[in-house]
Amino acid sequence: MIVGVPSELKPEENRVALVPAGAEDFVSKGHQVMVEQGAGSGSGFGDEDYRAAGASILPGADEVWEAADLILKVKEPVPIEYGRMRGGQTVFTYFHFAADETLTRATLDSGCTAIAYETVELPSGELPLLTPMSEVAGRMAVQEGARFLSKVAGGAGVLLGGVPGVEPGLVVILGGGVVGTNAAFMASGLGARVIIMDVSLPRMRYLEEIMPANVTTVFSNHASVVDAASKADLLIGAVLVTGGKAPVLLRAEDIKKMQPGSVIVDVAVDQGGCVETARPTTHADPVFVVDDVVHYCVSNMPGAVPRTSTLALTNATLPYALRMADTGWADACKADPCLALGVNAVGGRLTYAAVGEAFGFPSTTLEEVLG
Repeated sequence: MIVGVPSELKPEENRVALVPAGAEDFVSKGHQVMVEQGAGSGSGFGDEDYRAAGASILPGADEVWEAADLILKVKEPVPIEYGRMRGGQTVFTYFHFAADETLTRATLDSGCTAIAYETVELPSGELPLLTPMSEVAGRMAVQEGARFLSKVAGGAGVLLGGVPGVEPGLVVILGGGVVGTNAAFMASGLGARVIIMDVSLPRMRYLEEIMPANVTTVFSNHASVVDAASKADLLIGAVLVTGGKAPVLLRAEDIKKMQPGSVIVDVAVDQGGCVETARPTTHADPVFVVDDVVHYCVSNMPGAVPRTSTLALTNATLPYALRMADTGWADACKADPCLALGVNAVGGRLTYAAVGEAFGFPSTTLEEVLG
């Protein structure tokens, strides 16, 4: 099989979907790997590293897309890439379809097989290909939030950890999943007061057991979220609905009740955001202000630390990609129900119900597609 790795085109996205060691694994199994020139440079992997691993370097993205049976990417295709997808081709990447109707339509129109990292799911409910980036984003959310809390960056001038004689800042985290847990560990390690809000009592019991004493849990409903947000120095949106659009937990009118100079980091923005006033931003222009509250809503946060992020991501995705190259995506999915849950579209047919529900599109099951 021909495996293609184009450069990422999302602004300030420096990750790459395959490292040279992974390319060597494909080549050792008899597959061809074609990498766009410079695709790995942002993560510290040069063209010569890929050549040494047995990959071919192609001068442009068009050549990679045209040649490849299996495309490996990190972020969802951008408009210039819509016309490069085609029937009979498999695209394996983060798609987050439920947050982007235009992308969903373009992918269906292309007829490609779209397999989304974020909906591959283990029997335990764990999302093995989303978890590494959620870990990165959760930890980054506290770093970035602390940065923009400084007065010189537009915030209230609060040091999250405080100092002797001065109360530490309050971090409120909406969601106790992977993002929320990692954010809580980072914030508590800085010495901040931390509140994690969730609707799962078993999850909150677990968090109470593993978190330090400066972390507490509160059941999430609209009233409790607004009350906590009104006291927060930093609020982190960490809500996830697998394959679907994030629910809005903090409404536009609720932002007016927050403290001037407080900061919101909505990690869920790539799934529509759990704060109503959130809209995607970039690393080049990461924040905006609504009602005196700083909003950080970068939709590819891990792209800022590409060396760490690329290695963490490809450690998780490579085994699945190798199986698809060895047997074809359909047989790989028949053999692995967890991978099968990642299939969102095949030949113009939507196969993930949550995406259909987001836009009112009809959907079918993968079993029906495969016959």
